[in-house]
Amino acid sequence: MLLVGTVQSIWRYPVKSLAAAALDEITIAQDGIPGDRAQALIVRDGHARFGKPYRGKENNLLHTTGDPERAKVIAAKRGVTVDAQSQHPHYFDCAPISLIVDRWLNAASELVGYELEPLRFRPNIFVRAAEHFDLDETSLVGTRLGVGGAVLRVREPIERCVTTTYDVRTGEADPSVLRAITEHRAACLGIYCDVDLSGRIAIGSTVSRQ
Repeated sequence: MLLVGTVQSIWRYPVKSLAAAALDEITIAQDGIPGDRAQALIVRDGHARFGKPYRGKENNLLHTTGDPERAKVIAAKRGVTVDAQSQHPHYFDCAPISLIVDRWLNAASELVGYELEPLRFRPNIFVRAAEHFDLDETSLVGTRLGVGGAVLRVREPIERCVTTTYDVRTGEADPSVLRAITEHRAACLGIYCDVDLSGRIAIGSTVSRQ
C-alpha cells in the first residue's frame, strides 16, 4: 500500500458548469457524490447546443456563480435562453469522481508562473500529497485508491479544455494555462475515478493506493 496523501478539500457542483459548494464530509455513493452535477442549464434558444447543456466552454462567466437564476441572466446577455433541468444519471463529463493531487497542480503552476487555484480544474477531491508521493496521473490508471471509507478505481487522466483558462472569480481568460498543460503534460491534469466501494470521506481522510 502506498500513501498518496490526505484529503484537503471536497467539492460538489450542484449545477454543471456553475460554482462549487465546499463540503466537510460526505458519503460517496456508487454514482459519485450525492447532488453533484444533478442539474444542468439546458439550451432552449439562441445557441447551436439546443437541448444540450450550456457549459463553461460556451460562456466563461458561468463558473463565477452558483445561482442558476443568475446564470440564466449571464446566458441571456449573450442571447441564449436556458433553463435548469435535472437528470439521472447526473451530468458527468466522463466519470463520477474527479481527483487532483496538489503536486500535479503545483507542477502546472510552475509552468505558467503563478499559483493556479484547484477550482479552476473543478475536482471533487483535492489531495495534499504525502512527503514521498511522486507518481503522475498515468501511473495510477487502473489502480484502486482508498479514500477514507470509500474505494475508487482510477479510470484515466483528465484531458483539459479551454475552461481551465478561466479565472473562477472573474472569468478572465489566460490561454497560457492550457498551452502549458498541453505542451508539458499531454493536456492532462488530474484523474477520473469510478466508485468501487461506497463510503464516507472527510477533510483529513487518508488517501492510499491499495
